[in-house]
Amino acid sequence: MYLALREMRFAKTRYLLIMAIMLLVSFLVLFVTGLAGGLAYANASAVENMSATHFLMQQDASQRFARSIVGEKELNKARSVVGDANAQRLGVQMTTVTGGTNGMKTDITLFGVDMSSWLAPTVVSGSAVSNTGTGKVVVDHKLEEEGITVGSLLHDQTTGLTWTVSGFTENQSFSHTPAVFMNLSDWQQLKQQMAGRAAADPAFAAPFNAIAIQATAAEAEQLSLQLENVEIMTKKQAVASIPGYKEEQGSLMMMISFLFVISAFVLAVFFYVITIQKTSQFGILKAIGTRTLYLARSVVAQALVLAAASLAISCLLVALMQAALPASMPFQLSPMTTLYTCLLFIAMSLLGSLISVIQVARTDALDAIGRAAA
Repeated sequence: MYLALREMRFAKTRYLLIMAIMLLVSFLVLFVTGLAGGLAYANASAVENMSATHFLMQQDASQRFARSIVGEKELNKARSVVGDANAQRLGVQMTTVTGGTNGMKTDITLFGVDMSSWLAPTVVSGSAVSNTGTGKVVVDHKLEEEGITVGSLLHDQTTGLTWTVSGFTENQSFSHTPAVFMNLSDWQQLKQQMAGRAAADPAFAAPFNAIAIQATAAEAEQLSLQLENVEIMTKKQAVASIPGYKEEQGSLMMMISFLFVISAFVLAVFFYVITIQKTSQFGILKAIGTRTLYLARSVVAQALVLAAASLAISCLLVALMQAALPASMPFQLSPMTTLYTCLLFIAMSLLGSLISVIQVARTDALDAIGRAAA
């Protein structure tokens, strides 16, 4: 470390330029990682925030909520295995509504849930919706940007139904649309209208899209064996099956992967060129008894110091950028994700410095001194 720091202090400009390049790459890696996390959360936060461990869907629905239809038979069977409180109806329906001060059309996702169960959203302003009565909903706070307030009316374009906003919840979206939560009575009425039935038809049992379950892995396995034509999936699988989720995340993850590879390649090239330029110096050091391991540790220490310094500045810049971004920008970078990203970046930097370490190990003292004399 002593030799590494002494050399970096002597050739400040050279190493500052390398650190500047690493700073730009590391900042881009962290920023794109934050965007990937933000887009993933904006796409599936309504499902991710549910306390469910598994979801039960129709077998031929390709694990998608909109394609699945399940009924009371499946619900009763699920409750017989995991308990009545641990299996809840879940209806999911995307639609377009008008409302707010400007009356503009807005795409939303309706969730029909038992408002007294653990599927009910947490209300941050206004009042919650009970299972008694109809016509009231809890909506995601993003609808405030459309001029929606407590007491606003949402008119459904498909069925002609109208709901009153009772309260707001936070971080509840599905497929990049705000989530709107209603009780099962309103869900029944919605499905009756969509099926062309009379609004008060008691013989019509509204289907729902999934059954949200809180269960152990053993209970989920038991349930999958007892039910036919249904599929039990984990929350992670359900989130990955949301339309566009895997494609969106796949593109961003490929960009991040290439940035890691580029960072390792850039560092490898710079350090290799510097090592070639210092071949005669390494030869002299070896000739006076300096061990190859000591010289190799010096090269690795330089890469470690540059990577750590660039990451420290990058984290600060990303934090400032995150604070300056508008609320509508999907950006989420947790401390744990930041830590993992930084550790991986350091690992790639050290990997890139290995080429220089190999060159140092191959340097022959007599040949290097001879070239220097020539």
